[in-house]
Amino acid sequence: MKVLKFGGTSVGSASRIKEVAHLVCNGEKNIVVLSAMSGTTNNLVEIANHLYKNDRDGANSVINALEQKYFKEIDALYSTNEYKEKGKELIEYHFNHIRSYTVDMFTAFEEKAILAQGELISTAMFQYHLAETGKNSVLLNALDFMRIDKQNEPDMPYIKENCGSVFKQNSGYDIYVVQGYICRNAFGEIDNLQRGGSDYTASLIGAALGVDEIQIWTDIDGMHNNDPRFVENTRSIAKLSFDEAAELAYFGAKILHPTSVLPAKLANIPVRLLNTMKPDAVGTLISHFQEKHRIEAVAAKDNITAIKIKSGRMLLAHGFLRKVFEIFESYKTPIDMVTTSEVGVSVTIDDNRHLSDIVEDLKKFGTVEIDANQVIICVVGDLVAENVGYASKILNSLKGIPVRMISYGGSNHNVSLLVNEKYKKEALNSLSKHLF
Repeated sequence: MKVLKFGGTSVGSASRIKEVAHLVCNGEKNIVVLSAMSGTTNNLVEIANHLYKNDRDGANSVINALEQKYFKEIDALYSTNEYKEKGKELIEYHFNHIRSYTVDMFTAFEEKAILAQGELISTAMFQYHLAETGKNSVLLNALDFMRIDKQNEPDMPYIKENCGSVFKQNSGYDIYVVQGYICRNAFGEIDNLQRGGSDYTASLIGAALGVDEIQIWTDIDGMHNNDPRFVENTRSIAKLSFDEAAELAYFGAKILHPTSVLPAKLANIPVRLLNTMKPDAVGTLISHFQEKHRIEAVAAKDNITAIKIKSGRMLLAHGFLRKVFEIFESYKTPIDMVTTSEVGVSVTIDDNRHLSDIVEDLKKFGTVEIDANQVIICVVGDLVAENVGYASKILNSLKGIPVRMISYGGSNHNVSLLVNEKYKKEALNSLSKHLF
């Protein structure tokens, strides 16, 4: 059995849904995890934002427009009057449910319930199409077995127990359709795995059931060795290790959600990245296998802020770094890169929501300098320190480009460099030219 996850673009229209159905009905037993149709989650967020501001007219305007869009897709998706009517009833039910939140006080709990409607609609539409075409399939509700704990992390023992139970109760089907992204929290309320969480859902289900393979289908033919938006003639990478894929996903490769690799890695289940638009393309296989002595890819993470704390008191000062890191921890702000010297420390963050408060607290320890509009360029591969020459090769590729920070040695798979965003395209192209 395999898990096949399809993103919003892959199910973004009636024609795309039909093509996905053709892909998954391949004679094998498959679990199909679907995102909401492309654009839907953004519209649902927009509805929630209107309701937070008590703008019911604005919310209803978006609701009505989105509902009409779905009615058109329903008409194009089904060929029989029976299923056209079922589809119409489905859309009316969910949009009336969304409208019910426009009459009372609106909170974050209601927002989570509204956001869940996108996946609930897309999976029901997909299952109706499978049923209309005579496929042996069943729709399962992810809310019956997907749960996060009080730290908003997946509750893996609960997921494994309940996922196994639900699938056992529904044995005998060829296709199992499940919502991505949505779950319940520790209090039983509707919640989610954050943006990109459908990848996470697929990996968690795959790990819970011990499937043969997890497939992530998008509109790109695998993970590329550089960003095709800025660099010409990039190529897809045939094989990556779990660690390499995680580094690339975290540092800017949008094809894969950063957290989704871990459950598959721990369960030793290979993950394959494939292209819905080019189903015959080889894509990228992610597993424990790693190519030795090789640079695999380059990625870039935008909207980075560098913070330098300079202190004459730092030299040999016991506990200085701990106190600095505790400030970031108190504001729940992760750090990406760290470099130190005897008189200071520089760090980077990609979450500026608490920047002014962080800076005020850091000023207790010395002078603070801020460099905004930075980009982390990440080079990934088998980059262990014993492999002589990789560091110099990477740095020589960036001659003429000012490098603000360098991180090397924290991982055997990653060299990170911080540059101003105005040098991003030049840096990516120069690395491609010299490394590949």
